[in-house]
Amino acid sequence: MSFASPLFLWYFMPAVLLAVLIAPRSWRNGVIAVASLVFYASGAGGTTLLLLACIVVNYLVAPALQPDEWDLERRRKRWLLIGVISFNLSILFVWKYAGFATEQAAVLASWFGADLPVVELALPIGISFYTFHHISYVVDIYRGERPALRNPVSFVTYIAMFPQLVAGPIIRYREIADQLPQQRSHRLDDIAAGLPRFALGLAKKVIVADSLAPVVNACFNTPAEDMTFAIAWLGAIGYTLQLYFDFSGYSDMAIGLGRMLGFRLPENFARPYSSVTVTEFWRRWHMSLSRWFRDYVYIPLGGNRHGAVQTYRNLWIIFLLTGFWHGAAWTFVLWGVFHGALLVFERATGRDRAPASQGGRIARRLLTTGLVTIGWVVFRSPDMAAAMNVLGNMLVPDLDGLSIEVGDALNNQRLLILVAALSAFFLPAKSVTGPYLESARSRPAAVLRVALLTVGLWYAAILVATGTFSPFLYYQF
Repeated sequence: MSFASPLFLWYFMPAVLLAVLIAPRSWRNGVIAVASLVFYASGAGGTTLLLLACIVVNYLVAPALQPDEWDLERRRKRWLLIGVISFNLSILFVWKYAGFATEQAAVLASWFGADLPVVELALPIGISFYTFHHISYVVDIYRGERPALRNPVSFVTYIAMFPQLVAGPIIRYREIADQLPQQRSHRLDDIAAGLPRFALGLAKKVIVADSLAPVVNACFNTPAEDMTFAIAWLGAIGYTLQLYFDFSGYSDMAIGLGRMLGFRLPENFARPYSSVTVTEFWRRWHMSLSRWFRDYVYIPLGGNRHGAVQTYRNLWIIFLLTGFWHGAAWTFVLWGVFHGALLVFERATGRDRAPASQGGRIARRLLTTGLVTIGWVVFRSPDMAAAMNVLGNMLVPDLDGLSIEVGDALNNQRLLILVAALSAFFLPAKSVTGPYLESARSRPAAVLRVALLTVGLWYAAILVATGTFSPFLYYQF
């Protein structure tokens, strides 16, 4: 079930909000937990059992990880922590990467005349996200940062909360632990604050991202021999915008839904295309993923505390894992390596800290956006050959223009939306629309909220009703 679907918008969301409003306070987590499992099962089917198995194992193990006063069993608890993390990662590896691993093994075996079978498993939606939530939960408990949840309903609410279950934001346990046991007074002002944020995300997704999708697909589906300079750049820029409006739109919808349910979920985007370095870009793009890797991988590896060489090694490891986390394909690995190389270069040269004049800032912003766009081409391409073909054509100007298929996809309405979406490259870095909608009490903020609820929400709803929406891009991860 997608947020941008008639079933969710007309039936599921209103029913859940109404149930949370009228239920006794002590029932609210239960309502959210049940609704979340129904939401997940509607799309995941039988793989819901995998989610439930992970929930049961982590819930039962977590209390034994809490540090005691004298810490007499620290070694045993450390091995128990390693065991439950290994369990979570093994579930992720088998269901997400076994096919890729056996495919590579089969290729190697074929060189020696052997024939190995390839495993084919359906990828459970959201598995990368709920795996990271489980790891955050057990690690934060082991570190003594928060106690284990004794109430299983509260634990299911944290892991399976439907606003963030399928595509984030990735919520570290300590970020939400203090909100879970509270018998929240679900006020109408939570809905008043969360609904405009949800409307903003729906408009981003349905009006902008889904309008760009046919153009981007036509560009990337162009045969190699027909690819041109114009098609390559249109596809690259189109996807750079489509992915941003799709994923940040999902995050806005998730944060808005969470607020309407009484939870404050972490921000996930902060105008990433305003960055002047790739280092800054990763402080603004998918921020919850960056924070997760920082807290549970980068810092435990030593962070930047042991000299330049180990710092560079740790950055390489983080971005290799970041690429692989997104998908089991060499394109994702190359994308991660590419960003890792850029971050190491910026840190080694001091470019990540160097101030810039106003003119220099504009040039650095253009360069950073260009590098990120090159990375997105690799990220979007189905294989390495297709990625190299698009990138190669981006470097060689020609006068061939657009093909008939791409020209048909880029109609006047989509061209107008593409031009409007380009504003994402030029907006100021400090003014982030989502938090502004929730917190600002100025007249411009009020006008923006009214516009979203009257024009944006209803126009997006009409598009959804006509069946012009598509699944969120991050559902595949």
